[in-house]
Amino acid sequence: MIAERPTLKLVDRLYLTAAWNGFKVTLRHFLGRKVTMQYPEQRWAVPPGYRGAPYLVRDQTGRTKCVACQLCEFICPPRAIRVTPPGPAVDPSTGNVEKRPRQFEINMLRCIYCGLCQEVCPEEAIFLMQDYSLTGCSREEMVYDMERLLALGGVHHDHVRKWDRVRREAAAQETFPPNPIY
Repeated sequence: MIAERPTLKLVDRLYLTAAWNGFKVTLRHFLGRKVTMQYPEQRWAVPPGYRGAPYLVRDQTGRTKCVACQLCEFICPPRAIRVTPPGPAVDPSTGNVEKRPRQFEINMLRCIYCGLCQEVCPEEAIFLMQDYSLTGCSREEMVYDMERLLALGGVHHDHVRKWDRVRREAAAQETFPPNPIY
């Protein structure tokens, strides 16, 4: 079966109505409100729940909260995190009660900003930034070491101070009078 084409009027054959409709759309956008922002001076507001680049935090006393458990390294899908544990040497300041990573690096070029490292961290040492502009002139600049990550993170005020309780208990045991020998 062959369908009959409708005969077009002169206005339709010249595509004047289609051109006029396109001009109306262009005119409406031309006279409408501008949404372009001047980026370096003005920044978009980050919505809640935004997952930016990870960073490390310190506790109230200025120590790194990371205990080098390496869970973030194991769960990272693109393997962007590298944690080097402290090793068997005894730290004289803590007596190896608290572990600290010898080296902690995040390759921001490999990071996919999934937030799994923040979720898996048992010490709440990793948080995600609310900044979306990470720039660098070379690949080496985009590998953030522990000092740079801690500088981005600052101090995280935590209500649970687990080592303060341990220190108080240890001090109480040291001042306790010795047991008499029976």
